Amino acid sequence: MIEKDLQLLQDLSKARDRFFNEIGQAIIGQTTILDHILIALICKGHTLLVGVPGLAKTLMIKSMADLLDLRFSRIQFTPDLMPSDITGTEVLEEDQKTGKRDFRFFKGPVFGNIILADEINRTPPKTQAALLEAMQEHKVTAAGHSYVLEEPFFVLATQNPIEQEGTYPLPEAQLDRFMFNIKIEYPTRAEEIAIVQATTAGGEPKLSQVISQADIIAYQDLVRRVPVAENVVEFAVDLVSATRPDFEKAPDFIKEWLEWGAGPRASQYLILGAKARAILDGRPTPDIADIKALALPVMRHRIIPNFNAEAEGLSTDDILRKLLEVKG
Repeated sequence: MIEKDLQLLQDLSKARDRFFNEIGQAIIGQTTILDHILIALICKGHTLLVGVPGLAKTLMIKSMADLLDLRFSRIQFTPDLMPSDITGTEVLEEDQKTGKRDFRFFKGPVFGNIILADEINRTPPKTQAALLEAMQEHKVTAAGHSYVLEEPFFVLATQNPIEQEGTYPLPEAQLDRFMFNIKIEYPTRAEEIAIVQATTAGGEPKLSQVISQADIIAYQDLVRRVPVAENVVEFAVDLVSATRPDFEKAPDFIKEWLEWGAGPRASQYLILGAKARAILDGRPTPDIADIKALALPVMRHRIIPNFNAEAEGLSTDDILRKLLEVKG
């Protein structure tokens, strides 16, 4: 890495420490979750958060937006939500002076920097697709005109894993557009005691900005320039290939338990995520440990268990953990 990049790396590592010190005033615990969200942000990826209600998902994302000097926008997904409710709509306006009528585009909530797509599986596929197109293209098309979204553009979608009635599960091809699928677990007893004490007392913490919008874009560019050793790339590709049942070197339990394995996008995100994890930690290049640390959030939504796995009560995480043990 050149001297300028090494300086950026040091700045990012210090900014990460400031970020966790500051957000700790509002969020108790969830360090790994926040770390993964930061990784996705500087990789220009998007994140799917899966957890029951009441685990501070919204507060976590709103607090991040405040700390990072980014415009926060929340979209509550409901069965009657229309694509235009997300992207925006054209309205016919009349000029009071000339009497001339013309269409004017009013931007929807997707025109922000951090977008919280709350309960994304509660809206029909047509509306889901409107957001997913913006995620992929970083632009919105309305009435033949394209509107570029401001960078950085980062979507965090949430799903409730319990209530499945009246939901529209995201198809596998759309799930693949999310870099991470992060499971938010219940807090520990000590954390829950601290949460109750903090939230039932008066006053809310005031968070200070720790990273500017321009710095985030600079860090996103830096990730692409981070060098990666060939053996690390090979490990990532071999790990992803091993999830494919028709791959000749796939372990027997993969062929027995999986219907479909992960595609090349999983390998790409493993390497990008490993790069980001390394530089957030102040290291100039990632190693195999970074790949292993990100294997579950990157791949759990990209593999499909078959009937045998379901009959044995095995989750995607169980299968991936066994694969990581085999791969050493």
